[in-house]
Amino acid sequence: MNRRELINAVASHIEADAKEVDKVLSGFTDVVTSTVARGEQVAISGFAKFAKVERAARMGRNPATGEQIHIKASKKARITPLKAFKDAVMGGGTAKKGGVKKAAAKKGPATKKGPATKKAATKKKATTAKKAAKRR
Repeated sequence: MNRRELINAVASHIEADAKEVDKVLSGFTDVVTSTVARGEQVAISGFAKFAKVERAARMGRNPATGEQIHIKASKKARITPLKAFKDAVMGGGTAKKGGVKKAAAKKGPATKKGPATKKAATKKKATTAKKAAKRR
């Protein structure tokens, strides 16, 4: 989804004019960008945290030659998704306000399985050997 599609989706979701949503989105990005550039964090509860991170100078290794190299200090922008956002994305549901706890699923009585047969053990060894051969 690009910026124009986002503006149109938000405008239709809240039944507002696309120009007004564009102004709000521009203002949002300007404020967040300037605040993070000053070194302050911006946290939008249930969505994400924006922060400026300073990485110290360190020694690294060139993967091709194995030679040690000096990596200079740098500044990075970090955007961390928060719990409600991750839950909505990973669970496939929609974001909810407040924490809704799910009840644990009840488990039935444990069933005991018989001993594994030789045929299954041999098959498992064969697939493990094939995987090991592919890795080489």
